[in-house]
Amino acid sequence: MSSYGRARVTGVERWNPGALMAGLVLDDGSEGKGLVFEGLSGGVEVGDEVVVNTTAVELELGSGGFHFVLWNLSRSSLDTGARGHIMKLRYTPMQLNVAAVEEELGGFPVSELGAALAGMPVIAGSLHSQLLPAALAYAHARPGGRLVYVMTDGGCLPYAFSRTAHFLRSRGLLERSITCGHAFGGDLEAVNIHGALLASKLVCGADAAVVVMGPGIVGTGSALGFTGMEQGDIANAAASIGGRPVVIPRITFADPRDRHRGLSHHTVSALRHGALSRCVVPVPLMDRAKQELVDGQLGEAGITGIHEVRTIDAAEVLGMLEQCEQKATVMGRTVAEEPEFFMAAGAAGLVAAGIGGEG
Repeated sequence: MSSYGRARVTGVERWNPGALMAGLVLDDGSEGKGLVFEGLSGGVEVGDEVVVNTTAVELELGSGGFHFVLWNLSRSSLDTGARGHIMKLRYTPMQLNVAAVEEELGGFPVSELGAALAGMPVIAGSLHSQLLPAALAYAHARPGGRLVYVMTDGGCLPYAFSRTAHFLRSRGLLERSITCGHAFGGDLEAVNIHGALLASKLVCGADAAVVVMGPGIVGTGSALGFTGMEQGDIANAAASIGGRPVVIPRITFADPRDRHRGLSHHTVSALRHGALSRCVVPVPLMDRAKQELVDGQLGEAGITGIHEVRTIDAAEVLGMLEQCEQKATVMGRTVAEEPEFFMAAGAAGLVAAGIGGEG
């Protein structure tokens, strides 16, 4: 069951555009921090009494382990100024209205949808931590290339939570951002992944798109019960409307779980049981023993036979991340601890930019 409580705001600082981090003292005397998404609950000030969802802290969750402010008791009403009549977070107390970009696209001829993306590379990731290396590598390999970020609803829903996305936008490394499904708060809102990809090309003029969920992921430890399975759906959607799917393999060697050692079972499931379309799977050049392990896993899973596996020298991506102001981690581990993970994401960015053959 979800848990709620009252709290007093003791401090406020800016987290991201559209989001605040508030210091809180709860009614039971405990102290904590609470995220405030201004598009949902408005702002807060020191001294305000607020209602918070405390579930994440009680469950000791990772990237989402904060209290979340639901309502500021100092106000009796709130108008966030949202426009549009498409609802996200539908049929929940927090539902919000948005203007869906699909309405801007109008009646695109069905007969032309199969070629709508005109071969545009679509990078499909499974963890938000893949966004930074993929975008950095793409920008490095294709200066001036227009990369659009599509944030799905497989993880965090508010775009305002992602410091990585805001960093990339502020540095001009992302052309625009689109939140699809129930994710919200991007430059544009889309009803689904197909609409988001069409908007990337036809509204934003993208040369490539990178599609990955917001921070966090849902996983159960089972073969198919995790939100990263959406990688297959992204690839299928891209291919169905004329895009070229480039799937980032999840490769780790510092993760203590056997199912994530080398090639993660997440990647195997997404490519074997999710992706029905042929994808490019960039694998970074690694130390011999690691390379042999991952190559063997790809072959054993049958991925080499049904997808196009490319070995890409992506070592330069590590230098890009070292020089980057936004520090990269995956599951709390650094680039030095998991270099292959970040090289794999960077390799996808290089492929999408045209390195190692056409993306």
